[in-house]
Amino acid sequence: MNASRIRRALRAIGFLALVAALALAVQHWGFRAALAEMSRRGTADLALASDRLTGELQRYRQLAVLTARHPDLAPQPGDDKGRAGALLRRTADVTGALDIVLLDTRGREIAGAGRAAPRGHAGMAWFERAMDGALGVAHLSSRRYGRRVFLFAAPIFSEAGPVAGAVVVVTDIEAIEAGWRGDRPALFFTDPAGRVFVSNRSELVGRADLGRVSRARVAGHEVWRMRAGPYLPERGLHLTQPLPVIGLTGEALLDTAPARRIALLQAAAAAALCLAFGAMLFLATIRRRTLARANARLEERVAQRTVALQAVNANLQREVAERAAAESRLRQAQADLVQAGKLSALGQMSAGISHELNQPLMAIRSFAENAGTFLERGNAQAAGRNLERISELARRMGRIIRNLRAFARQESEAVVDVDLGAAVDAALEMAAARARQAEVEIMWTAPRPPVIVRGGEVRLQQVVLNLVGNAIDAMEGRAEKRLALSITREGGRARLTVRDSGPGIGAPDRIFDPFYTTKEVGASEGMGLGLSISYGLVQSFGGAIRGRNHEEGGAEFTVELDLAQASEAA
Repeated sequence: MNASRIRRALRAIGFLALVAALALAVQHWGFRAALAEMSRRGTADLALASDRLTGELQRYRQLAVLTARHPDLAPQPGDDKGRAGALLRRTADVTGALDIVLLDTRGREIAGAGRAAPRGHAGMAWFERAMDGALGVAHLSSRRYGRRVFLFAAPIFSEAGPVAGAVVVVTDIEAIEAGWRGDRPALFFTDPAGRVFVSNRSELVGRADLGRVSRARVAGHEVWRMRAGPYLPERGLHLTQPLPVIGLTGEALLDTAPARRIALLQAAAAAALCLAFGAMLFLATIRRRTLARANARLEERVAQRTVALQAVNANLQREVAERAAAESRLRQAQADLVQAGKLSALGQMSAGISHELNQPLMAIRSFAENAGTFLERGNAQAAGRNLERISELARRMGRIIRNLRAFARQESEAVVDVDLGAAVDAALEMAAARARQAEVEIMWTAPRPPVIVRGGEVRLQQVVLNLVGNAIDAMEGRAEKRLALSITREGGRARLTVRDSGPGIGAPDRIFDPFYTTKEVGASEGMGLGLSISYGLVQSFGGAIRGRNHEEGGAEFTVELDLAQASEAA
């Protein structure tokens, strides 16, 4: 037992050593990768800063060359030096140069922008280069101007050819430098002697050493360790870029602390994953041993239960045979109930035929009487129109009868695209005579453009007729008889609202029950099937019908139907 524990302890120690080694490897790799990414970004930043500095200085370099070509600056006997000085002052003011000085061949200042006291320049390397016909360049800390400056000396050629003088443009480096001060990363530009001449860290300017610097190479990158002030990293990635055009070297120091943090986080994540995997493996091993012991006990119990299960199996076979016989009887009973339901539905639909055909028959009678009247007056054209309406109503009655028969058989025609406004118009046309007789004011305006829904044309008219007829009946005996119909769109559905000014609904939860009615017993239109039939028809379209009492009085029925695709897109 002790030997087993020792082996487990040795395995755990070995696993932890492997995890530590892997974490160190991941940290080293992550640090190298982060340094490479920092080097790419830092090189881009250094190149951008170098281009910015050289671009600013290039502007003054070109100014020196262009100013040297100005005809007013060519030295001639009797020249007006005041005019030359005014020109140099205007140029300095416009370009932002610190000073512009006109020199003769001996280095004496002939004229200037007047920024400082004149002095001689003979013997200066940049002046001698200008006298040789080339562009002289120099950077220095000038006591004359009290700041660091960059000089560009451009030669002035006489008409005969030799150099007749020079124009010196003095650039204020501190003014250029002020725009980047405090930016990241730390940037500085050193001269050939290693002295910092330009930097976005003011504490570095003029220093030839940056304190105690320890240099190391990591994955091909130079990393400095130093203490040069609170605004410089103790460990920084050092990057350089030579700038031969201005005689400086661009350098950058990028803090490696983020790279170390990233590498440390990667190592910690790798160690955590490995430890989690080891813990899961350890738990799986323990579980496997536990399951093996449990399996042995289970097999023993299974052997004990086998005999009992065989006896139970025999009992189950008998129960299965009994259940099969019971299911057969249940299916026969369900078939009988379906047939009884069909017969009940046929009886309900037959009882509702008189209710569904009452309005068309009344309209046919009215049109027939009007046709007879028109014939007596000799107006055959108007009589013909009434006969055409009678024919159309007869065809509609035939379709209603077919629909009722199909509904009684629980069959329905295919759902098609139907103009909901046109269906309402047709229903109101058939109910118009009855509404006038009952002195009901109908408020209805067909929507424009048409609202196309999914349904059946005749059955939809049947639903609207039922709602309109019930509303007219409900308002009987009321002082104010107003029936309002409207169609709105909401989402992917159309909503038809039918509202009356009657007494409202006594039992809203029972209005769609078959044979439920509040009308007088014995009336031909009072069998209580209209709303029940309408409910079934709307559901066959995939829609919904609801009834409620409106807050301002009266009953309100809403029919919701799916919009056709074309209507919904419009």
